[in-house]
Order: sequence, then C-alpha cells, then structure tokens
Amino acid sequence: MYDIIIIGGGPIGIACGLEAKKNNLSHLIIEKGCITNSIFNYPLNMHFFSTSDKLEIDNIPFICKEPKPQRNEALEYYRRIVTSNKLNIKLYEEVTNIENNNDFTVTTSKDKYTAKNVIIATGFYDIPNLIKVPGENLPKVSHYYTEPHLYVNQKVAVIGASNSSVDAALECYRKGADVTMIVRQDAIGERVKYWVKPDIENRIKEGSIKALFNANITEIKEDTIQVHTPEGTIEIENDFVLALTGYMPNFKFLKMAKVSLNTEDALKPSYNPETMETNIDNLYLAGVICGGMETHKWFIENSIIHAELITKNILFKQKTEAK
Repeated sequence: MYDIIIIGGGPIGIACGLEAKKNNLSHLIIEKGCITNSIFNYPLNMHFFSTSDKLEIDNIPFICKEPKPQRNEALEYYRRIVTSNKLNIKLYEEVTNIENNNDFTVTTSKDKYTAKNVIIATGFYDIPNLIKVPGENLPKVSHYYTEPHLYVNQKVAVIGASNSSVDAALECYRKGADVTMIVRQDAIGERVKYWVKPDIENRIKEGSIKALFNANITEIKEDTIQVHTPEGTIEIENDFVLALTGYMPNFKFLKMAKVSLNTEDALKPSYNPETMETNIDNLYLAGVICGGMETHKWFIENSIIHAELITKNILFKQKTEAK
C-alpha cells in the first residue's frame, strides 16, 4: 500500500515523486514509456521556450550551454533527478484501470498496485488532434516531427502555424526540402517563439517557404494533396505531410477514473486549484492535463508548484485523520 501512486513520469510526475520522498510518503511513479517520454519524442534540435532555471525541480540546478536548454539537456537533467534521488519508478507500464474502493487499485499492463492517493500527471502529447480528412492514415502522414533528414529533396506540406509547425518548416527548408505551410488562420501564430517568428515570416515573404493562409487540406493522396483556399481548391504535388496540429489529453482515461469534465469549457477537468484534488476524494491532477483542451495554459514552468500543493494536502489529511 503506497501513500501515493503517480501516473506519468514526465517533469511534473517526477516533481511529485521528489516531493513525496522529501516528506516521507511512500510513492510509485508509473510511466508507459521511458523517463520523460514526451520530451524524448520532441524534435531532436528543439529549444525550450523557458530558461533552464524555470524548469528546475526543487532548486536542483539545471546547467546547460545556453539560457534556453535543448531536448537532450532536459532528458539528462530529469534522468539525473530520478536516478540520483532513487525515485521509485516503473517504466514501460501502461495504466489500464483505476478502481476506487476507499483505497485505489491501479492496474497496469504488467501488475496491480494499491495506494491511498493517486496523482494523474499524464500531460497531453500522446494523442494528436486529427485533421479528419481522407488519406490522413497514409504512411506519408505524420503527426510528430523528429528531424529534417527524412525530408531532404522532398515536397513537404506542414499543417499548422504553431511553434512545432514553424520549427519543422524552417529545419526542413534549411536541409533542402520544398516546404509549403498550410495555415487555417491569416498569419503565423502569435505564440510562436519571439526569436523564431521573424525568421519564418521573412522566409515566407522572400518565397523560400511557401505559405497558404486561410487554407485547409481537404484530401491527402499518394502523390498530391488537395487544399481549399480563398481562391478555390487546388492540388499540390506532395511527398510528405507533417500534420502538426496539436495534441490533447487522454480524456478517455480521465473519464475512466470518473473525473468530471466541463463540456462547456474546453473539457477542463474538475479540481480544487488550492489542493489539485478532483471531484474524486484523494485523486489529484498535476501539470498540463489540468487545462483540458487549453494545452497552452499549463506547462512545466508554472505547474511544478502542483507537486507541493498536492503533498501539503495529503499531509494535512493524514494529520487530521490521526487526531
């Protein structure tokens, strides 16, 4: 019987585990992939928007070459926290069920565990927002981008105008791809990193990267894509499609755990912002998942505090029950 089971081994799940250990609460972190699985799946050359000091857990220094760390530096930082602090973590185990009978029984792909409290810190990066058009399941379509080498001398359509889309478009262009951006809005997104936004806008202006604004892909074929534009539907030669249209939390998992979702407000889950406890007693949320479909609201920098809020509430309950 653990005091806390933490579902998700990303930075926030790790922060929850570290906070539990500091306060002598027995803990188990369960992660369906590797440590910080989401960061592992980020583009190889990605720089974080936040500076390294903002990504630190429990004032453990995050040393990197530049003010804004890269993916590989973050992987090393969070790995060292897990191993150096001997956090109790099970990797490559996917949680398949949570039962609540006074205490929690958590079933995974490998075993069953019990705990007095459960924290869900599963992030949002595993389920892409599909564009739902014919041909989206073709092998040439990917909802994730890793590196540009695959796309050298290829005709690549990048769907979206967020940070991931812009980074992919610029990297692929600079490695020799013929890049066309398909953008629903009339301009590049306002949340694009301030040091990258002028670069993509200038590449579009000079014609190095083509961009179709107020446009949507309507069909993906083996060698072409159809795009609806303000001037009508056009067909473009195409080898690969990077549909980088964002991701969403695992709402099915939250429903399975009986967490209430606000269907009128971005499917935001129900929780007390002072304790992070959901509508289910002793079941907590931490990190990006708290924002529902508003996946830009919470991120590492501003949700590390969730670990402390949750731990304080659990300790308070323990003291109250002991009286």
